[in-house]
Amino acid sequence: MKQIINEMTITFKAISVNEGFARACVASFCVQAEPTLDEITDIKTAVSEAVTNCVVHAYPKKEGDITINVQLFDDNVVIFVSDKGVGISDFARAREPFYTTKPNEERSGMGFTVMESFMDNLEVFTNENKGVTVKLVKIFKSKNQFAVGV
Repeated sequence: MKQIINEMTITFKAISVNEGFARACVASFCVQAEPTLDEITDIKTAVSEAVTNCVVHAYPKKEGDITINVQLFDDNVVIFVSDKGVGISDFARAREPFYTTKPNEERSGMGFTVMESFMDNLEVFTNENKGVTVKLVKIFKSKNQFAVGV
């Protein structure tokens, strides 16, 4: 089992202005693992989508919090983005490209698709109490001995 080399957890209000804070915070923390610029950009994009999903969908009629836990390993990062909101009733449908529960708000329905395309693995879980956790994994190709020269 791989050992975590560093870890952080942050919690903030689920408001749109905090999306930029979340992406910058996670990216800054990940820099210590020396990922490539493309890998940092991928992480920032996926975190932005995950946080935006929480802001838009988790707390439709009240305020709430988003918690991000980042676990750095030697050759990858695992990011958990969690809320305690209303949850997702149909994970399979929510992950379909262009599916949105808010079409009148001009939402593209591409959040999970974008996250999946920029990360190496994505999982979605229902939290024990309520809400959702999105697990994002990015493998640092620059650290992978089999990716040298690619």
